[in-house]
Amino acid sequence: MRVLLGLLLIFSFETVNAQDNEKEEVKKTVQMFFDGFHKQDSILIKSTTSPEIILQTIGHNKDGISVVKTSDFSDFLKAIISIPDSTKFQEKLLSYQIKVDGSMANAWTPYEFLINDSLSHCGVNSFQLHKQDGTWKIIYLIDTRRRQNCN
Repeated sequence: MRVLLGLLLIFSFETVNAQDNEKEEVKKTVQMFFDGFHKQDSILIKSTTSPEIILQTIGHNKDGISVVKTSDFSDFLKAIISIPDSTKFQEKLLSYQIKVDGSMANAWTPYEFLINDSLSHCGVNSFQLHKQDGTWKIIYLIDTRRRQNCN
């Protein structure tokens, strides 16, 4: 009985360690995405994503109605790399909540977006990732954007 209990304890520790390692790999993928974002490096950004990535944003239209907008990934990349050098921008991630189940993961990252050191907006990113050929790839990214209640 003691041997069985010992094996169960060892297995549970190994499972927790494996889960923690996967969460760390997911976090590294998200961080690499933002490294590319801040460096305006489309190749680095693309290295973290699936070719079929879906991008969406939840915000409000001019009438104040909540809407979901879908963006083309290549348009997103063009917009990022075309930001002038004179414009300083930073998406500051405030925390990470990461869930993993097999080859699927979710990273929930509240953020603040700064332009020239001033708060532009805030919200939450929700990254869906899939482990492809041993590497986590972002397959879906949706965010919220708001200018109020940012603190």
